[in-house]
Amino acid sequence: MDLFANLALGFSVALSPTTLSLAVIGCVLGTIIGALPGLGPANGVAILIPLSFSFDLDATQALVLMTSVYYGAMYGGRISSILLNIPGDEPAMMTTLDGYPMAKKGRAGDALVLSGVASFVGAFLATIGLMLLAPLLARVAFLFGPAEYFALYLLAFCTLGGLGSKNQSKAAIAVCLGLGIAMIGVDNSTGLTRFTGGSLHLFDGIDFLVAIVGLFAVSEVFIFIESHGKDSAIGIKLEKITIPVKDIVNSKWTMLRSSAIGFIAGLLPGAGASLGSFLAYMVEKSVSKDKDSFGTGNPRGVAAPEAGNNAAAGGALVPMLTLGVPGSGTTAVLLALLMTLNITPGPLLFTERPEVVWGLIASLLIANFVLLILNIPLVKVFSRLLQVPAAILLPGVTMISFVGIFSLSGSYFDLLLMIGFGVLGYALRKLSIPTVPVILGILLGGHMEVSLRRAMVLSDGDWTYLFATPISLGLWAAALIGFIAPIFLRSYLTIPKPIKEEK
Repeated sequence: MDLFANLALGFSVALSPTTLSLAVIGCVLGTIIGALPGLGPANGVAILIPLSFSFDLDATQALVLMTSVYYGAMYGGRISSILLNIPGDEPAMMTTLDGYPMAKKGRAGDALVLSGVASFVGAFLATIGLMLLAPLLARVAFLFGPAEYFALYLLAFCTLGGLGSKNQSKAAIAVCLGLGIAMIGVDNSTGLTRFTGGSLHLFDGIDFLVAIVGLFAVSEVFIFIESHGKDSAIGIKLEKITIPVKDIVNSKWTMLRSSAIGFIAGLLPGAGASLGSFLAYMVEKSVSKDKDSFGTGNPRGVAAPEAGNNAAAGGALVPMLTLGVPGSGTTAVLLALLMTLNITPGPLLFTERPEVVWGLIASLLIANFVLLILNIPLVKVFSRLLQVPAAILLPGVTMISFVGIFSLSGSYFDLLLMIGFGVLGYALRKLSIPTVPVILGILLGGHMEVSLRRAMVLSDGDWTYLFATPISLGLWAAALIGFIAPIFLRSYLTIPKPIKEEK
């Protein structure tokens, strides 16, 4: 009965005119952002977060808007993957393997509709999973003390270095950089300044929104200029849109199987949609009777990764809301939003602010149907966005970033700091060092330090207290496995390469 009462509360929030309008706006903006090559959900949410404060939205409305953008971008990423053979973001990479070959065979419309339906199935089932699993996990989280939370944060960093990155050493460097940045400012325990260089602007530490917008949005502008120049043109023209009923029916078990795989992958801190997409595709290929057809335009090769990555997007919200540990790069940005709104994710969120959690869940259920409606009849409209010249797109992204950050603090120093983080992000990406661990280090570094200090106070300096409970031991073991196991797995698992267009 509690579930139905909570859902009733959620829908009473979600169906208010303002919240419903924000969900629809977020879906449209997210689909646009996802359709543009390279931007992706993390960049899109990072760009738009400052604007949510400009319109004086409350916590629920801001979170609904940003998560709708998140879901919309996951839908939209398939458009450029299928038509351009350029993934809208990393999770959409697997969609290019069969989506683009289908488009070259004259079935671009079928591929887009099928991927839209698969995205809906994955996202909808993941939202149901979020609704059922999050309250249970929140109850388990009450058993967590400072030692358990310290081990949990360590697990998040280790899985980013293992499952969430292609190179553990570079991910470890990024985590250490993020933790170092998190230490800048005044130490709450001693009152001493750390790494401020005597600058008063840094006494309060680094605003993580400034770091996020710089590392994601501003660095993306630099990368886009370098890789695309001023040209942007559609690869394959989209003609008539039809609904491939036969392909949808034949892929029903693929969608269900891939949704389950993606949701579980999303629950792993730091793994996110990329792992969900990859595992869903590889599992579907391994169970298929016609393995050789994958990579040549098999409809199930389109449905599997799309259901997987959208389900992972929903699954990643579970650890963020219940434990305060993001399951992906985009949920790390959403975590920053919650912290800026003075909302602390964790088990108490479900009891102290139920309207936020259940309003979000109800809005996501509605947003999935909105996205299904948008992404089938209007997919031809969204595909035209791929023809937007970079000369118009890049200044627009830059302007939104600058106006948004300045509207938050009115500080020119923050603008300079944002540019500095943009340059840092560009340099890291050129060195193939992931930026998500940096963000995670900035977000969780302070909490990890506090948990460690509390554990040492409670144990009178006894380090064995960090390993004293079965939960903490299990988390330490999971962290170790999550960091080391991929070293051996990568020698057996290979990601298929997208086909190259014949010149």
